[in-house]
Amino acid sequence: MILEIIIIILGLLVVIFGYTTFNLLRKNERAEDIIVSQQEFINKIDKQITFTEKKLNQIDEKGLFKSDDEIGWFFNEIKVLQKKLSQFKINL
Repeated sequence: MILEIIIIILGLLVVIFGYTTFNLLRKNERAEDIIVSQQEFINKIDKQITFTEKKLNQIDEKGLFKSDDEIGWFFNEIKVLQKKLSQFKINL
């Protein structure tokens, strides 16, 4: 009688632990998928920041935008934004 009760309790514990393990595994895989997609997004942004920084430096070498006040101001603001993005990229 006691042995049967112990077997039933152990059986229930196996079922409960099995369910909780499966549930946690499913949640962990979902979280890993989210992390992978976010990492891919960050990599794309990183490539875009690098490309933009190179292009901005190429344009800046010629000094074409410094002569005009309005365009020069706008170009300087773009450079400031690019610097902040580059600093953000470095901190990652």
